[in-house]
Amino acid sequence: MSEPLIRLESVSKSYGSGAEPAVKKLTLEVEKGEVLVLVGPSGCGKSTTLRLINRLIEPTSGKIFLNGEDVTDVDPSELRRKIGYVIQQVGLFPHRTIAENIATVPRLLGWDKAKIESRIDEMLELVSMDPETYRDRYPKELSGGQAQRVGVARALAADPDVLLMDEPFGAIDPITRDRLQNEFLRLQQELKKTIVFVTHDIDEAIKMGNRIAILREGSEIAQLDTPEAILSHPADEFVESFLGSGAILKGLTLKKVRDIDLHQVPTLTAPVARDQALQALQDSPDQVAVLLDDKEQPTRWIDEKALNRTSQPIEKSGRPVTVNLQPEDTLQDALTTMLQSSVGMAVVTDRKGKYLGCCTIESLAKLIMSEG
Repeated sequence: MSEPLIRLESVSKSYGSGAEPAVKKLTLEVEKGEVLVLVGPSGCGKSTTLRLINRLIEPTSGKIFLNGEDVTDVDPSELRRKIGYVIQQVGLFPHRTIAENIATVPRLLGWDKAKIESRIDEMLELVSMDPETYRDRYPKELSGGQAQRVGVARALAADPDVLLMDEPFGAIDPITRDRLQNEFLRLQQELKKTIVFVTHDIDEAIKMGNRIAILREGSEIAQLDTPEAILSHPADEFVESFLGSGAILKGLTLKKVRDIDLHQVPTLTAPVARDQALQALQDSPDQVAVLLDDKEQPTRWIDEKALNRTSQPIEKSGRPVTVNLQPEDTLQDALTTMLQSSVGMAVVTDRKGKYLGCCTIESLAKLIMSEG
């Protein structure tokens, strides 16, 4: 079996004599290419553990290995240049442009100017931000979600093997947070970095992690396993109480919209004649159609009642499609969207907004039943 990329051996961190250690004799391995999530109640030492790995703080005792090398023997500054670090508050330099922020570590490593400029554009495109639009802006000109994307781009700029993420999406509104989580999971499919991810949110842990370490006080591991195994077989009462109720709903976080068969309702492409729209609805068992624009992006839900109620153009009939799902969204995201939808189903689009189909309660139930 290959050597784990990160290994902690009996690592402890104490702050003064007599105080309980923030981290107590923690032994932990992180395999290459996995996302290991550290989750637990406030004060359990999960963020301290993260800072020990890149030596932002020094261990009181124990050893930490990166790729087989004891990092306590390495210059801390050199070590940190090999490890990407993303925090909740982002920590962008306010007086530097977005491009200058992303270039921070490559410049410290002595990359030539052309290589740095190319890497800035590559990183912005990777996190779905147009380089021409954003590279010369300053952090104060960004939304919280955009700033967090830049934080991820900066952490990845020098192509580190390891990424440490400390509650990276914790300070963002729920909708943006879901989108950033999904975007990051998409990136990880491409990049396959080794990631240690800290959160206090068990739902986020289940969604993001290949494995989860649930920590008690002092970073004592209560259970370390895959999300599926922890949901199915919690180790003890502490883990059960931390998971909370609703294991089936939490299990929906493990599956993606791409895992279900999308339902195809009739589609109408604007401009469309009223009698043509009515015929399409009458020829289908569904009582609703999706109106697409010239880019095949869904714009409105159309039904017979809406068509018969008014003489205004079809493009203004029915109800607007306000929320789209994407294949990377979880089935928990899908369920929430469907429950809020005026038609009881949700439109699914690709990353460019092109219509792929619809997610229905029936397709969700079918998958759950087959898993059971």
